[in-house]
Amino acid sequence: MVHFLRGYFPILDWLGSYSKPQLGGDINAGIVTAIMLIPQSMAYSMLAGLPPEVGLYSSVLPLMLYAMFGSSRVLAVGPVALVSLLVASTLNSMSNILTPDQLAGTAGLLALMVGVICVVMGLLRMGFIINFISHHVISGFTSAAALIIALSQLKHLLGVDIARTHNIFTIIETAINKIPVANTVSMIIGVAAIATLYFFKSYLGGFLANTNLNATLRETVTKTGPLVVVVISILAVFGLALNGASGVKIVGVIPEGFPPFTFPDVTMDLLKILFPSAILISFVGFVESVSVAKVLASRRRQKILPDQELVGLGMANIGAAVSGGYPVTGGFSRSSVNFQAGANTPLASIITAVLVGVTVVFLTPLFHYLPKTVLAAIIMVAVLALIDFKTLKSAWNYSKADAFSLLSTFAAVLSMGVEAGLAIGVAISIALYLWHVSHPHVAVLGRMAGTEHFRNFQRHEVQMSKTVAAVRIDESLMFANATWLEDWSLSFVVDHPDSEHLVINCAGINFIDGSALEVLERLNEELEHAGVKLHLAEVKGPVMDRLIHIGFIKHLGADRIHLSTHDAMTKLGCPV
Repeated sequence: MVHFLRGYFPILDWLGSYSKPQLGGDINAGIVTAIMLIPQSMAYSMLAGLPPEVGLYSSVLPLMLYAMFGSSRVLAVGPVALVSLLVASTLNSMSNILTPDQLAGTAGLLALMVGVICVVMGLLRMGFIINFISHHVISGFTSAAALIIALSQLKHLLGVDIARTHNIFTIIETAINKIPVANTVSMIIGVAAIATLYFFKSYLGGFLANTNLNATLRETVTKTGPLVVVVISILAVFGLALNGASGVKIVGVIPEGFPPFTFPDVTMDLLKILFPSAILISFVGFVESVSVAKVLASRRRQKILPDQELVGLGMANIGAAVSGGYPVTGGFSRSSVNFQAGANTPLASIITAVLVGVTVVFLTPLFHYLPKTVLAAIIMVAVLALIDFKTLKSAWNYSKADAFSLLSTFAAVLSMGVEAGLAIGVAISIALYLWHVSHPHVAVLGRMAGTEHFRNFQRHEVQMSKTVAAVRIDESLMFANATWLEDWSLSFVVDHPDSEHLVINCAGINFIDGSALEVLERLNEELEHAGVKLHLAEVKGPVMDRLIHIGFIKHLGADRIHLSTHDAMTKLGCPV
């Protein structure tokens, strides 16, 4: 029973083995992550088109629930840029039927739907879906979305109104045209915040390395950049009254305390409208979260259970829905900070949640004079790091098809929006895979002199027989490539009129589906009519079992099945 419960409540696993030496790292990580999360959550909430307090609400109960149900010990859950962009896109598409007062409630309903979808998928053991999305598609999608997010913040950086759109050229053109009427003070504050954040992120660690500060403290200090720019900008705006005559836009009144726990209002009309977005957010959030969790877990030889991650993320989103928040997932930058700051268990996330909760209850009035341009700067610095040139360069040098899928997804997201762009990227990735499968590599084999090894005649100096041809199929046989193989084989024997036997080396064939079996049966008959006998060599056990069960081996003849290509060639009169 205990083992069963630990499978569904990972908190029982890590809490039962918790030790005092782990506490110091968890406390430090909890504090550092909270320092980063508080301004980020408000900034991402603004990105989603929601009041800043909604981001804070999304950073308390969801963290605690994930700590109970999630399988990662260091993943930092909360509002993230990509999900916030998807929420913004969804709410923006519904602007004609929603009033401003209904936005937060609709975002909460979206979080509830995401949570239910993830929990159901987790209970149905559907975590394997992460294997069906190409890393290059995700890279193209993430890079394009990051660019859209960064440019969407120009309106806050410049202090002007720019209509929300995914078309970056429209954003850039509008921003350039409005530079003459931009708020100079907002621009100065925003640019200064960006410079400060980059200094903390890229250079401060190098300066502190020359001091007597210990490594843990140095690491903590370098992560306080968002808090520093928030505090300094608030003091500057308040002390100089920049929100008055200078026209610097501020966050304004943030309600103290939490809203009452309640389920969002549910209507069938809203469910129908939000369902596609909920599916997309569930998928994107799960992929981002598990990708980060696996990378960090591998560094400590820990395991990530994708099915349990779905349950953990689902419960976190349900928690966001009932506590006034919006969809959440695991974020790369915060999780990395949590890991580097010494997090040993999910207790670090619980500590982070408590600190955010204290902020919501007692400290929200302090954010009244926080300029929106600073929140924009925090978003821009965070998301520009997601633009992935390294993967593009690697893909271009290794596989032009992967590079094409990355670039196609990138272009589709920029030109058609995040939802349609990701769908097109996935479709292109699947199409490229099917094309690859439907055109398998076929090697014509010959014997390496003085050995029992057979290799591709195009790569090695080999001995070949005129009457017995040996080929190797480097792909499983299925409906997508069976007819192609039939055409290739018949064409091959036409080009080699002296061939009396065709030996297919099956070492690269892991599976033969029903369509391919029918084609093999037909190919055998067609080769017989052409005076050529079909042979199979090195057939794998599971494949052989199925061929025997269906009667193909009996029909072909057991004497045409060989343990190796060498055995086949020897039996057919081609000895060493």
